Amino acid sequence: MRRSEVLAEESIVCLQKALNHLREIWELIGIPEDQRLQRTEVVKKHIKDLLDMMIAEEESLKERLIKSISICQKELNTLCSELHVEPFQEEGETTILQLEKDLRTQVELMRKQKKERKQELKLLQEQDQELCEILCMPHYDIDSTSVPSLEELSQFRQHVATMRETKASRREEFVNIKRQIILCMEELDHTPDTSFERDVVCEDEDAFCLSLENIATLQKLLRQLEMRKSQNEAVCEGLRAQIRELWDRLQIPAEEREAVATVMTGSKAKVRKALQLEVDRLEELKMQNMKKVIEAIRVELAQYWDQCFYSQEQRQAFAPYYAEDYTENLLQLHDAEIVRLRNYYEVHKELFEGVQKWEESWRLFLEFERKASDPSRFTNRGGNLLKEEKQRAKLQKTLPKLEEELKARIEMWEQEHSKAFVVNGQKFMEYVMEQWEMHRLEKERAKQERQLKNKKQTETEMLYGSAPRTPNKRRGLAPNTPGKVRKLNTTTMSNATANSSIRPVFGGTVYRSPVSRLPPSGSKPVITSTCSGKKTPRAGRHGANKENLELNGSILSARTFKGFQI
Repeated sequence: MRRSEVLAEESIVCLQKALNHLREIWELIGIPEDQRLQRTEVVKKHIKDLLDMMIAEEESLKERLIKSISICQKELNTLCSELHVEPFQEEGETTILQLEKDLRTQVELMRKQKKERKQELKLLQEQDQELCEILCMPHYDIDSTSVPSLEELSQFRQHVATMRETKASRREEFVNIKRQIILCMEELDHTPDTSFERDVVCEDEDAFCLSLENIATLQKLLRQLEMRKSQNEAVCEGLRAQIRELWDRLQIPAEEREAVATVMTGSKAKVRKALQLEVDRLEELKMQNMKKVIEAIRVELAQYWDQCFYSQEQRQAFAPYYAEDYTENLLQLHDAEIVRLRNYYEVHKELFEGVQKWEESWRLFLEFERKASDPSRFTNRGGNLLKEEKQRAKLQKTLPKLEEELKARIEMWEQEHSKAFVVNGQKFMEYVMEQWEMHRLEKERAKQERQLKNKKQTETEMLYGSAPRTPNKRRGLAPNTPGKVRKLNTTTMSNATANSSIRPVFGGTVYRSPVSRLPPSGSKPVITSTCSGKKTPRAGRHGANKENLELNGSILSARTFKGFQI
């Protein structure tokens, strides 16, 4: 049993006791029965009226609660519709009082959400308004009369954040371009002469409209100023180059050059003006020193001819080079030719540098070849011989590779320009092959000369004998020490020291090198006899690594050193 029911029963019992108590009082007093009925009726009426009044009040409360529930439900439905949320649903069974309380609480919560959304919408619209004015962009399209949904507010917030990023980016770009514009104007001594330029340079940065159009106009203005600056720099640099060239041609002393050193940098208007004045002064001086200037140009022309590998015919083709009538017209011809040659060299600089590299490598290669054929190189004491051999071996590998690279580049160049690439009046590869052929012929000629010389010397020794020679200090063996014997076909080579001896073998007989001894003073060399009884000339030693002998009427000449055949 619920407590309310218990209280109701207690109230009935209490009422019953009260009526019994009244009856007892009435009996003690002696009130008649009819009056007791009247008094009981009064009590009944009084209790009934009281209960009716209480019931009426509670009924009124119930009606108010029901009405409040209805109102709250209507408002709640409206708010849910405006806030774009699901309608409120009471969970489970509940009393009227609890339902009214829950609905009222939910309505208050919805009202609060609606107010917050409206306030946020207003704030976002104000921010959007400010950003749109600065960026010159249209306002964000949203219904300000309705309550925005959470998704709409999120999109609006994202839009405003994007606008802020755009503003920051454009502002940074504007500040950067403005700084460059100011620097260019200062460099050009330019004063803002349009309203836009004044707005950029003179007005407050926050007041400048950061529209795409204005940013594009800013960029265009900067490009124009930079173009003017570049043109001005190019003009100034051209004037400086002209000044340096005239200084060199006129042989202007260093102290006079230092007087204008302050204008040799920069490109401001005053610098350009000063440079032009110096050029005019030097041009006038050049006219007064025509011969000196032309001779200086000819020196430069000769340098370019060398760098471009001009042949003698190509050099003689420029007839003004040899003229002696030093006039303004002759100077102009020389100037035009030096400009043409300078441009020609710059266009083909890589090829000419490659040819120059080959020329240097070729000269070094020839130098090593010359040293390799020089017997005196074996007196080396400091390791230079080994170093030279390594460099020579390296050159023998790199030189053909360099030739192949140049050949490929030249072929590509000839295809692009539809003409031959000429070095010293002939095609480069023909020039290279000619150098190799000349080198081969020179080696062949030197070889034949050595063979002829050795033949004559051997014949002389066969007839008259060899002159005694002091033993080489390098020979560490005693005179009577026999050399190591090595058989080669039918010839035995005695290899005791670097001074080797080769003796012919006839019929299996080995002729060994006789003991070295000095001949008697003032007499001819002693001729020793062989074991066969026949007298043969004694072979002499000629050099540290040379042996000559006559075998069956033929001359054999060999020069060896550590495995290299010279």
